[in-house]
Parts: sequence; structure tokens; C-alpha cells
Amino acid sequence: MKNFSDWLHRFSTGQMALIALAVFILFMAFVMPGQAAQANKIGAQAGSPDMSFFYSANDLYRMAEAYGPQGRQAYIRARFTFDVIWPLVYAFFLVTSVSWLFRKAFGPASPWQVANLVPVLGAGFDYLENIATSLVMARYPATTPLVDMLASLLTIIKWTLVNGSFVLLLLGAALALWNGLKNRQAR
Repeated sequence: MKNFSDWLHRFSTGQMALIALAVFILFMAFVMPGQAAQANKIGAQAGSPDMSFFYSANDLYRMAEAYGPQGRQAYIRARFTFDVIWPLVYAFFLVTSVSWLFRKAFGPASPWQVANLVPVLGAGFDYLENIATSLVMARYPATTPLVDMLASLLTIIKWTLVNGSFVLLLLGAALALWNGLKNRQAR
């Protein structure tokens, strides 16, 4: 893990972080609105496991019922098209930004340097969540014991890691700015 974290730090230059930011902003501006509209069309009243922080297995089955056969198919299709790319986009942005900022915020030997792995883990749990919820949707009306409960846990972990990555981003920006100001005053 440390070797992978170190590699991410070497990869994450200021220029790479800016490229990742641009990709993130473009994706948010041009892809997300259409995806949000499609998701609302599928399950406007039912909700979505992807956008919930917590749901029970029964809630997941209620969503599957409310989506109907076409909605479930559209949900699964979105998980294996859009939701394959989206975690890559946000992870690219968060990994490069956190890595670059934490190099400026903390010393090279700081244990905080491995925090750049948090967005990678978040994206990984996003993929696991997508597999679990898609399996439940594909098998509905049959139940999928264990997977239905696991889906909720995966969602909670995903949101904790992804939101935690944004907190790390803000922390890194604040500390990097603080260190930059201190260094400027010391000159």
C-alpha cells in the first residue's frame, strides 16, 4: 500500500491535479445533468441506493419494485456504463489533488501521506456497491440474501470514504496554504 501511495504522489504533480480538476468540472457540467435527469426518470419517487447513505434490504427491494422491469434494466445499464467512468473521474481528481496538497501540507515521512489512498478505496467500494445493487435488481423479484444487506454496508462505506476524501482535500488545502504563508513570512 505504501508503494502504491508513493507512486500516486509521484504521479500527482500540480499540472496533473489541474488536469484532473478540469476533467471533474467538465464531467459535472456536461455528463452529470443528463445522468441525474435519467435517474430521476427511473426512480423519482422511489429513491436510489447510490444516492442514499443508508437503506435496508427491504428498502432496496421497494426501490426495485418501484422501478419496474424497464427501470431496473436502466438502473443496471447505468451502473455498468456511467458508473464505471464516474468513480474513475472523481478518484482521479481526489487522488491527484490530495496527493499534491498533502506533499505541501505534511513532511515526506508523515503517516498522513498515505491518505491519498482514501479516494481509491472510495471508488473501489463504489464499484462493489454497484455490483451488489445490480445483482439485487437483476434477480428481482427473487431475493438475494446477504447481498441485499451487504449492498447497504458497501454504500455506507463508499459515502464515508468519498466524503472523507473531500474533507481530506479541504484539510490539505488549508494546511498547504498555511505552510505557504508561514514560509513566505519566514523569508
